[in-house]
Amino acid sequence: MTNLTDIFALPKTWMWQDFPICYQTQGNKGPAVILIHGFGASWGHWRKNIPVLAENYRVYALDLIGFGASAKPEPGEKITYTLETWGQQVADFCREVVGEPAFLIGNSIGCIVILQAAVIAPDMALGTALINCSLRLLHDRKRLTLPWTKRLGAPILQKILSIKAVGNFFFNQLAKPNTVKKILLQAYANGETVTDELIEILMKPASDPGAAAVFLAFTAYSSGPLPEDLLPILSCPVIILWGTADPWEPINLGQELANFPQVQKFIPLEGVGHCPQDEAPELVNPILQDWIGALSV
Repeated sequence: MTNLTDIFALPKTWMWQDFPICYQTQGNKGPAVILIHGFGASWGHWRKNIPVLAENYRVYALDLIGFGASAKPEPGEKITYTLETWGQQVADFCREVVGEPAFLIGNSIGCIVILQAAVIAPDMALGTALINCSLRLLHDRKRLTLPWTKRLGAPILQKILSIKAVGNFFFNQLAKPNTVKKILLQAYANGETVTDELIEILMKPASDPGAAAVFLAFTAYSSGPLPEDLLPILSCPVIILWGTADPWEPINLGQELANFPQVQKFIPLEGVGHCPQDEAPELVNPILQDWIGALSV
């Protein structure tokens, strides 16, 4: 099994609002690029992209607070786990660590995080790349469009999981290698890319104190910004990549985001699932390199 520390230098730590935040960086030339993972993931989900992008760019991959090796404080005490919080974290990281405007690249909910960051700090965003953006179909404003089973079922499940003992039991059942593998095999169209290394990357932070509370806090989160709220007020260009075989974020709904004038391109990735940057880096990396290169001229 590949050890990430054999490929990359040891991750670095940045103190944000008195909490330690983990990030990885590679590359020493060209414009800055910040990579933001999806729900339950970490910077390691970009391990197949960082070295390639770092050939021409200064790459930073950040663990959002509550995930990866970053701090996981109790929800609601000093931190609320919302897209606004994570967007502020990315904006502050750009100012305090990177020190200059950057290209922002996200996957899943990480897409909404980078859109939020670009809205908070428009002077810090050179462009945003969305990879299978979360459509947040269980958002309060979107439930009315869902089948009645999902419209009623999700709030009931949220209420049940809000009972601490039940929620912790559910998380402990979920945070098992076989369960994680089954979920990944749904999300990834190519099962061969669901490796032991990937499972370990996602499993390791689940044993940290506070991990269950963060997970349950986000499962109860049905408000906050939607991509269609943020795109119209964005001041930087956008590119969207979308795996056509994504079972969670349907591409036909995702294509509607291409109607916003800020979106330069919408690129379908045939036969790829929810995490194209990991499942098909040979497709994603050249697209990102060309996009950053074109905007950096």
